[in-house]
Amino acid sequence: MTLLKFTLLALVALLLAAIAFGLWVHSRDLAQMRAVWTALEAVREHDPPHYDPAMTADLPEVARRYFARAIDPGTPLHRSVRLEMEGSFIMNGNAMPMSARQILAPPDRGFVWQAEMGEGLMRFAGSDGYHRAQGDVESWTKFWLRGLIPLARIGGTDDHASAAATRVMLESVWAPASLLPQFGAEWVQTGPDSAEVRFADVQGIEPMQITLDAQGNPVEVWALRWTDANPERVHRLQPFGGRMLEMARYQGFLVPSRVELGNMWGTPDFAPFFFANITSAAF
Repeated sequence: MTLLKFTLLALVALLLAAIAFGLWVHSRDLAQMRAVWTALEAVREHDPPHYDPAMTADLPEVARRYFARAIDPGTPLHRSVRLEMEGSFIMNGNAMPMSARQILAPPDRGFVWQAEMGEGLMRFAGSDGYHRAQGDVESWTKFWLRGLIPLARIGGTDDHASAAATRVMLESVWAPASLLPQFGAEWVQTGPDSAEVRFADVQGIEPMQITLDAQGNPVEVWALRWTDANPERVHRLQPFGGRMLEMARYQGFLVPSRVELGNMWGTPDFAPFFFANITSAAF
C-alpha cells in the first residue's frame, strides 16, 4: 500500500470515528432533554384547586388587576404549560426562522425549550433546559447542525444555572397560576402600573419586574440576569426582558401570544433577539 493510500484511509477512518462520536454525543444530549421533559411532565397536578378571586384579596392593586384579567374564576390552577411557537431568532445580526415547543413548570422546577432554527444546509436544532429536583440542578444550552456538528454545548455551571433560573421566572407569565401567593409568589407594588415579584422557593436571583396596562395585561417583563452577553464576555447582572405585544386566552388563562425579548432591556443597547408567536398553550 502506498503512503498516499494509507494516508487517505487513515483520514477516512478518522472522519468516520468523528462522525460516530458526534452521533453518540448528540444522542446523549437528546436523552438528557427527553428525560428532563418527562420529569417536568410529571410535575403537573392532576386535580389542582380552582381559581377564586378571593385568593388575591390581600394583594396590592396592581396584582389584583393582573389576576382579574389573567385567570377566569373556576379555572383549574395548573402551573405547568406546554407551548408551541414560531417566529425568528437573531444571531450575529441575521434573522433566522424559528419553531419550537416548550414545557414550562413552576419556577422552582424548570423548563425545556426544544427548537429548530435556520434554513437549508444551515438548519440546526437543539434545546435549552433547566431542572431542579431534590436539591440537584442541571442546566444546558445544546444545539447541533444537522445533528452532526456541535454549534453550542454549554451548561453545568453556576453561571449558566443562574441565567436559566431567571429565564424560567420571567416565563411564568405563561403560567399565571405560578404567580399566585398561594404558590409562593410575593408581590410588591412599585408604581401605579408596576410590581416586583419574588418566589419564596427560588433563591439567589433578582426579582421579576412586571408592568401592566390599564386593563391588567402585562406589557413588559424584565429582571437583572446574571449573564456574559456583553462585548467583554464577563458575567455580570444585566437587564433582560421585553414586550408582551399580544395576548390570547387558553383554558381560562390569558397569556402572551406575541413577544419580543432581548438583552439590555430598558437601555439604549436593548437588542431583541427572540421574536415569538405562541400557536398553542396546553395546561
